[in-house]
Amino acid sequence: MTTTLIKPTVGSILKRYTLIAIGILMYVVAWTIFLIPNHIVGGGVVGLASVIYIITGFPTGISNFLINAILFCFGLYFLGKQFAISNIYGIVVTSIEFILIQQILHIQDIPAIIELGKLEPFVCAIIGGVMSGVGIGVVLSNGGNSGGSDVIALIFNKFYNVSLGSVIMVADAIVIISSLLIPGNGIKEVVYGFIVLVSYTFTIDYVIDGRKQTYKILVFSKKSEEIADYVGNQLKRGVTILNAKGWYSQKDTPVLMVVVHRNEKVKLLHIIKTIDPEAFMTVEKTEGVFGQNFETLKH
Repeated sequence: MTTTLIKPTVGSILKRYTLIAIGILMYVVAWTIFLIPNHIVGGGVVGLASVIYIITGFPTGISNFLINAILFCFGLYFLGKQFAISNIYGIVVTSIEFILIQQILHIQDIPAIIELGKLEPFVCAIIGGVMSGVGIGVVLSNGGNSGGSDVIALIFNKFYNVSLGSVIMVADAIVIISSLLIPGNGIKEVVYGFIVLVSYTFTIDYVIDGRKQTYKILVFSKKSEEIADYVGNQLKRGVTILNAKGWYSQKDTPVLMVVVHRNEKVKLLHIIKTIDPEAFMTVEKTEGVFGQNFETLKH
C-alpha cells in the first residue's frame, strides 16, 4: 500500500516563516534595547558581534552576518548541504533586522526617551534574557533558528565524543568573558552576561516544552482494572495494558501505561495511591506526545 504524504500548504509555510521573523525581531529588540546599551553580552554569535559593535561601532547586523557566513561554510563542508541551508533564512533575517533596528530606526535611543535607562543593569539582564528567550523559543517552535554556535557544537560532536550542550556552554562562556575587552567592563558585567544566558536558556525551554510538558507513568498494581477505569472515565485518558511477568514471583502482571499532562500528574498519582497504597509506579518526562488530546505535529 502506498502512503501519501500530506504536503504543507502555502499558507502554513508563510505563517511559519512569519512567526520565525517575529520571534527573531523580539530577540533583536531585546539585545538592542536592554543588553547592548548596558554593555551586557549573553553569548553566541550575536554576543560576539555585540562586543565588536560596542568597541568599534561596526554594525552588529553586518558582524553577525559575516561570522555566520564563515560558520555556514564550515557547516556546509563538515555537516552537509541540508543542515547548512536550513540556517540561511534565520541568519539573513537576524542580520537584516539588526541593521534595520540599529542603523535605520535607532531603537537603541528609545530607553533614554521613555526613561528605561533608569533600570538597573541587573533588571535589564533579566528582561533581555527572558525577552530574547521568548523570541528564540518561538523561532525554534516553528522549525527555525538564527544561526550561531550550534554549528561549532555539531562539528565538534561529529569528530569528538563530546555533548552538544557542553560545546555550546563553553563557546558561550568564552564570548561572555570576552566582554572584558569592552572599556569600562569588569567582573560585574561578566556576571550579568551569565544571568542573561541562564534566563535565556530557561525561557527557551519553557516556551518550547514548559506549557505542554507530559509524563509517561507506568503502574504495577493488583488493582489495575480499577485504576484503568478511573483514568478512562475520570481523566478521559487512554490506558495501555502491557503484559509483564515478575521474575521473582514468576507471575503474570498487567502493567498500565498512561500519558498525562503536567497538571494531571499529581492528581493521578494521588488517586492511584488511594486505590492501591501498595502500587508501584515510575514517572518519566516525555520530549513530546503527538496525537489525539495532545499536540498536533506541525507540517
